[in-house]
Amino acid sequence: MRVDLGNILSTTPGVSESSLERLDEQVAAAHETIEAGRADAEHGYAALNLPETADPDAIRAAVEPFESPEAVVTVGIGGSALGAATLSAGLSGPDDPEAYYLDNVDPEHVTRLLDSLSLSETVVNVVSRSGTTAETLSNFLVVRDAMESAGVDWTERTFVTTGEEGNLRNLAAKHDLPSLPVPDGVPGRFSALSTVGLAVAAIQGHDLEALLAGAQAEADRLSGSLFGSPAYAYGAASYALANRGALTNAMMPYSEDLEYFAEWFAQLWAESLGKDGLGQTPARALGATDQHSQLQLYRAGPRDKLVTLVRPTERDDRAIPETDLEGLSYLGGSSLGDLLDAEFEATEASLAAAGVPNIRVEIDDVDERGLGELLYGMEAACVLYGELAGVSTFTQPAVEWGKRAARGLLGGGDFEEADAVSEKTQLVVE
Repeated sequence: MRVDLGNILSTTPGVSESSLERLDEQVAAAHETIEAGRADAEHGYAALNLPETADPDAIRAAVEPFESPEAVVTVGIGGSALGAATLSAGLSGPDDPEAYYLDNVDPEHVTRLLDSLSLSETVVNVVSRSGTTAETLSNFLVVRDAMESAGVDWTERTFVTTGEEGNLRNLAAKHDLPSLPVPDGVPGRFSALSTVGLAVAAIQGHDLEALLAGAQAEADRLSGSLFGSPAYAYGAASYALANRGALTNAMMPYSEDLEYFAEWFAQLWAESLGKDGLGQTPARALGATDQHSQLQLYRAGPRDKLVTLVRPTERDDRAIPETDLEGLSYLGGSSLGDLLDAEFEATEASLAAAGVPNIRVEIDDVDERGLGELLYGMEAACVLYGELAGVSTFTQPAVEWGKRAARGLLGGGDFEEADAVSEKTQLVVE
């Protein structure tokens, strides 16, 4: 992974090289804290050890009974789905089993998906560390019922990824289901390179070792200086810009294969850093599509944004045919890849010319190694940002509040958070 900070040095907001050099002292101290946390496998920091602690052979063994399905449906939410979705979207080929994600409880969507699948040829992966996540278990009960109604033995088509205790662990034991453990000390949004994210990639036949090797390459580059580590360069620069008013981070990959990556990044950044009145709001965009929908705001709107431009430098290409259409002859003899690169560089220059800070992030290719580098790099960047900001990166108290409120509303116990719903102020216009 390569990070270019050149377009944050003369922007508004922006930083100078001297201010980055001063910040580097804080980066060195934060790196020591991170390395100590990794050494002790402390909660959260343990996620940065996954390139070494993940076990590809165990993952492949768990999914071996499900060789060559037509589809795999992951039932999970948030970090239990987004990492796997990022990998399957980035790596899937035409012969891979289709990967689907039930990460919402919209009844119409769930019904449409189940009606579209051959359930006898579908594998179900149920993911929840606690085994008590209401959305996940509700969707699983619906999927199980649909399989039974279709005459499919769901126990032959299901495996679970969960913690050492809880409803799903008990279910796996009762029905002798294949299972994978959610690793200790790894929050869901940091679990893409663990059993949580890698199981679907294994079913699709992707190279887990290459994914972890890419992640390890970024881990090996973590150092006591932002100038020696792309991940730390990104995290420190984002933090510095947020302190100067860039409170929105527009993540804009220039690859359809990375569109889900922007979704994954949004959870990582928002849930980890949005604490104590601090944080940087992630926005999701896709190049070149959103040059025609969002770029106007980024370039000419309020000066409160950082734009992160991500691209692979290698990709399969397709030629643009020659044409005699007036004004379009310049496209002939070029390629779609050339056009996309030109769009990327023009957007980058357009933002810089308008004084809008933007950071270029590049990987060689959207393949196993490249995605391993990118996911690990952004996780390490997030952890560094949290250390610099002094927030509790690995907790999510606001999310837990909402979970308790919903559970109370459904009759799952007495929770004072549920009482707040009845106290809602109304101003209805009909």
